[in-house]
Amino acid sequence: MTLDPHQYGTVHTFGAAPEVALGAVILLHGRGGSAEDILSLAREFELPQLAYFAPQAAGHSWYPNSFMASVASNQPWLCSALNKVESIVQMAQDAGIAADRVAVGGFSQGACLATEFVASHPKRYAALFALTGGLVGPPGSDLAHQGSLAGTPAFFGSGDPDPHVPWQRVRDSAQVLESMGAIVNVKRYPGRGHTVSSEELAITRELLRDAFLSK
Repeated sequence: MTLDPHQYGTVHTFGAAPEVALGAVILLHGRGGSAEDILSLAREFELPQLAYFAPQAAGHSWYPNSFMASVASNQPWLCSALNKVESIVQMAQDAGIAADRVAVGGFSQGACLATEFVASHPKRYAALFALTGGLVGPPGSDLAHQGSLAGTPAFFGSGDPDPHVPWQRVRDSAQVLESMGAIVNVKRYPGRGHTVSSEELAITRELLRDAFLSK
C-alpha cells in the first residue's frame, strides 16, 4: 500500500486558464464519484471567468471508511487527500492566484474533505461550500481546530435525515468554522435525499459571485 495513494491522481480542469482567471474553485467528488461528475457543477455556476480544478481520487474514494470512523482507520488515504488539495492550492498560487481567491467545495465525501481541509489549513479563502458534509472524526471527538479563517464565507447544506451525514455533525462543523472566524450560512432540508438540490446550487452560485465578482 502506497503511503500517498492520491499523489498522482489526475486533476481535471475547466474554465479560464489559471494565469488569467479571476480566481480558482477546487471541486471534490463524493465516494464512488468522479472528477468529471463534480466538474459538471462548474457549468451550473455560470462563472467562466474562474479556473476550476477537480482531482480524481484513487479508487473513486478519498478514504475507505465513514468520515465518522476513527481517523486512524482512514489513513493514509485521508492525509494523502488533504495533501492533494493543498497541492492544487499551491498550483493556483504558482499561477498567481492567492489563497483568498481560491474556493474549496464538494459533495458528500468531497464536502467532508473540503471542510476538513479548510479547517486544518486555516487562512482566508474565497469561499467554502460543503454540500452534505462536515468535519472528520468519530462521534464524541473534539472537532476543534486552531487558526483563523479571517472572514471566509462558508455554506453548509444538507438533508435531514441523511443516510451518511448526521445533521448534528453538519451543525457542529458549521459552529467550529464560525468559531474560527468564518461567516457561515447553514441550510437544513427536511426529508431530502442524498443529493444536491437546485436551491443549494443557487446559493453556491451566489456565494461564488459574491466572492469573486464583488471585489
